[in-house]
Amino acid sequence: MQSIPHGYQEVPSYHPVEHQRFNPYSFNGGTLLAMAGEDYAIIASDTRLSEGFAIHTRDSPKTYQLTDATVLGSAGFHGDVLTLTKVLGARLKMYEHEHHKQMKTSAIAAMLSTILYYRRFFPYYTYNILAGLDDDGKGCVYSFDPVGSYERETYRAAGSSSALLQPLLDNQIGGKNQEGWVKEPISLDKAVALVKDVFISAAERDIYTGDGIVLHIMTKDGVKEERFPLRRD
Repeated sequence: MQSIPHGYQEVPSYHPVEHQRFNPYSFNGGTLLAMAGEDYAIIASDTRLSEGFAIHTRDSPKTYQLTDATVLGSAGFHGDVLTLTKVLGARLKMYEHEHHKQMKTSAIAAMLSTILYYRRFFPYYTYNILAGLDDDGKGCVYSFDPVGSYERETYRAAGSSSALLQPLLDNQIGGKNQEGWVKEPISLDKAVALVKDVFISAAERDIYTGDGIVLHIMTKDGVKEERFPLRRD
């Protein structure tokens, strides 16, 4: 080992130390599912709000009724969900005061796309599905990505269990991987039963999904809400 010459001091070497980074987002779980029928639309979510292995509350639905014919499902970071729904609610009130009527589902979908795109450089960490009735009274479902791209679909799952739910919906509703499948309209009762089945399956495999289901059914008579229990462990 070399000795340090007299009169010289050893200069300590400094190495960069990475501290814990600030993360503006948090993932609070939640699963959404929406289906559109001939004269109805269904959107459902679980009620568990959690973070990691901690459950904050067992009664926090991710569905928000916007008008008499439109319901939004939003999951992901609960703080961004609250901010997004607050902005949407304010815009809808302004529209109703100015035009003396409620905004249509297709117009709400376009407005939501604009709101999400406006925040594209610091996006809302939310999974969004919009369900309602179109101008002809038929069910419609709009799915969104975080920066506002959207499309109209017949069925869609989103959130923490979407990878589990979407293949099941593809098989049962879209007829994927079924030989001799004939497309037939799904009745409302069968659709409600299917929603229960897929959420029960998701609760078995996903710790962020559980406790209960809140289901909104939109028809020409308005919006009806139903609740069903899920496993609570």
